[in-house]
Amino acid sequence: MIRYVALASTALASALVFAAPAAAQDAQATPLALPALPSPPPGEGVIRYPPEFFAASQPGNAWEMLLRLPGFTLDTGDTIRGFEGGGGNALVDGQRPTSKTDPLDELLRRIPAAQVERIELIRGGAPGVDMQGKTVLANVVKKPGAGFRGLFAVANNRLYDGRMQHGVRLELSGGKDGRNWEGSARYGFGADDGGDYGPGVRVAPDGSVLVRSNIDSESDGLQKTLTGAYEQPLFGGKVRVNGRMFWEKWKEEEDRNVIFPSPLLVTIDDVYLSEDTELGARFNRAFGDKTTLELIGLRQTKERDISSSFASPPDTGRFHLIRESSETIGRGVLKYRFNDTLSLEAGGEGAFNKLDSQTALTENGTLVVLPAANVTVEETRGEVFTKGVWRATPEWTVEAGLRYEASSISSDGDVSLEKTLNFAKPRLAVTWQARPTTQVRFRFERVVGQLNFDDFVADSSLNTGVVTAGNPDLNPEQAWVTEAAIEQRFWKDGVVSLTARHSALTDVIDRAPIFTPTDVFDAPNNIGDGTKDELIVNLTLPLGRLGVKGGQLKGEVTWRRSEVEDPTTGETREISDLRPLEWEATFSQDLPRWKATWGVDFYGGWRETSYRFNEIEDLKLKTYVKPFAEFRLQPDLMLRIELPNVTERGIRRTRTIYAGPRNTSAISFVDDRDLQFGRGVYVRLRKTFGG
Repeated sequence: MIRYVALASTALASALVFAAPAAAQDAQATPLALPALPSPPPGEGVIRYPPEFFAASQPGNAWEMLLRLPGFTLDTGDTIRGFEGGGGNALVDGQRPTSKTDPLDELLRRIPAAQVERIELIRGGAPGVDMQGKTVLANVVKKPGAGFRGLFAVANNRLYDGRMQHGVRLELSGGKDGRNWEGSARYGFGADDGGDYGPGVRVAPDGSVLVRSNIDSESDGLQKTLTGAYEQPLFGGKVRVNGRMFWEKWKEEEDRNVIFPSPLLVTIDDVYLSEDTELGARFNRAFGDKTTLELIGLRQTKERDISSSFASPPDTGRFHLIRESSETIGRGVLKYRFNDTLSLEAGGEGAFNKLDSQTALTENGTLVVLPAANVTVEETRGEVFTKGVWRATPEWTVEAGLRYEASSISSDGDVSLEKTLNFAKPRLAVTWQARPTTQVRFRFERVVGQLNFDDFVADSSLNTGVVTAGNPDLNPEQAWVTEAAIEQRFWKDGVVSLTARHSALTDVIDRAPIFTPTDVFDAPNNIGDGTKDELIVNLTLPLGRLGVKGGQLKGEVTWRRSEVEDPTTGETREISDLRPLEWEATFSQDLPRWKATWGVDFYGGWRETSYRFNEIEDLKLKTYVKPFAEFRLQPDLMLRIELPNVTERGIRRTRTIYAGPRNTSAISFVDDRDLQFGRGVYVRLRKTFGG
């Protein structure tokens, strides 16, 4: 069930966000909404897009505007502990949002299009802008002094089996005299479209059928979210406070009707409950025209309750996991801008994280002892950093920085240990504006991952029979990353870019066996050094010159190749769960005469393979296709219609199970499931109000 929750996130978000898919001439620079955050200086590296550029596509919010931004693909950031280094590639008024649990795309959806003064595309860096480790950023600049505005949306997604996945969304915002507020409430259902029904077969090494079954499953859930924020002048600067509460209940029910060798009904029921809270605050103040101070504080909590039951008469099993975690962060940054060509900043942050986890697994009523089943983990982290951006000439920009982090991690319970980690993380990025339409970018840095607390404690999937041991004795994965990119602009709003990236990896975290006196378990472990190579092509193609007036094609494709030594066999293989190919594309056409936009979203199929000491699992998700159309019924009323999954894409999972370790044991059997999911009809009505 844990696996399926991850696969379901895209489908659930589509059902809940009520978002529409939504091309540029430079506009004159104007100050940002916050006096302490001046706009980047004009230059080839910064392109400004006014609202008129997006008007034909009828965007409802900033997120829909970014979908049409040439040469830009939104990255919502990494889920990490701490604040530094985990941001996405979009800013609001020159700042990264304070919230960590509120997704970046959700925050952008809450900024009405009428409130956007312009969008700045920052390529390769600019003095005074923290690039968050990215080479391309979008900065959403809001209009100052926006009045009261609101949005109300209702939506329903009718699935092929008759289920109705409905949702409701309300957003309100307002402000006056430097005091601004906003709030939102969201309630909605979603379904996992990764797979639902289809055949399952288990075969012996000689090809003979051992088990044949028909699988009928249903996986869906409910999400509820409340968010709010308030800002006002304070002590010569501005303070902003934000909060978020999130609840989710996800369930999966599977009936496996065995028809060979003898009739048998196997049932699996999973329930996933979660509750998150977050409270954050940011204070900004300018000291003259060149110096600004930023202070951030944040506190978040997460609670997880996961239960899974399995019945295959006469065998039964039950797994239960209760997990509570919290994070507290304090951060300060001092920025100094010498002039329009040089800026420096320095700062530091501290964070305290805690995880309490209790796990229980029973088989036929007997408790199974799991390594690291009950663990308390605490981490204290500190990081200091300095960064500088220098626009040496109109054609050359250099960004350099150094971060140094130190952390102490301890665990108590089934496994007691304590370790201290220290890492220096330098970064250098150089941008060359070779021609007005051609930009070359280079990046070299040391990237240090973070340990996933979920790897510290035991886990289980009764759906597959795989028990995963916990392993608190891990080192974070490190990489020296070398990246080169070239971007070419054409036809005014057309962009094509090619990025090549090589990562030399140390302490790769993958799967390895852990032995106990009575058994052997699969567990996360450091398995040595490795490499990862990526090639990324991004295209924005305006179709007007090809006869499709108002048309645009946007897409991105990523190829990956990785190598690591398998800890079980000693042979070279790819890194587990790293997809060799991913792609997505959107065709859209604006029809101003009809006050409409239509198009098709394509989300390419992918394959990922995971390696355990006694199993190889291949997961293949097929291509997802979604036609859509949006109509402006009235100036403040939009109707959107989608046909999700018209290709009826599903998921295929093939598990090759060995009798023991793969290096010494023969294949025991191969389990293959090819599950499909039907089409749907999604309808959303969105009304805006206010000035």
